[in-house]
Amino acid sequence: MSEAQDVIRAALTGATRPCLTSSFQAECVVLTHMLRQAQPDVPVLFLDTFHHFAETLSYRDELTKKWSLPLVNLRAEEPRVGLWQTESTEACCARHKVGPLFSALENYDVWFTALRRDQAASRANLQHDEPFRLPSGRVIRRISPLAAWTAKDVWAYAKQHEIPLLSLYDEGYTSIGCEPCTSLPFDPANPRSGRWGGQKLECGIHIQAEKS
Repeated sequence: MSEAQDVIRAALTGATRPCLTSSFQAECVVLTHMLRQAQPDVPVLFLDTFHHFAETLSYRDELTKKWSLPLVNLRAEEPRVGLWQTESTEACCARHKVGPLFSALENYDVWFTALRRDQAASRANLQHDEPFRLPSGRVIRRISPLAAWTAKDVWAYAKQHEIPLLSLYDEGYTSIGCEPCTSLPFDPANPRSGRWGGQKLECGIHIQAEKS
């Protein structure tokens, strides 16, 4: 845990416009808790996709009020509810997640995420600090303080600090995104197997890191 805190402190040194993205899943809330101790005014970016579970939105609002979070809700300029069904999940993610986030990230130089290497094969080589190229060509720093953590580490931290977590975990969900594309995991060994019916690993916002 001290390593994650060291990563946070190092990343904040010299950062002029840091931000944190959060879906209000367990690891996101744990990272938010840690980052608040170092710099409580870091904006918390939440992608309001118009497809979230009601429980997620209620939990977001409750925790935002309790912790006085500087929450920034990001939304597509022209949302199309149900696009995942009428066109494709790729099109829906691109419109409601990728586009709004990458547009917002143009305003920041350091981007904190709660990604972990053990979450998926697509994240196995995740580094604590790496360059990330936006579609515009601008490069920012993506910081993943929890990269080496496991789910067990996340839950242990939450328990130690008495952090209430999203109620959907009690129903058996292990990775929680948009309601239409999230189900209970069908593979106990793969926490993200309940996302997009197992058809893909990523929505598109975490796979454009520039290789140095």
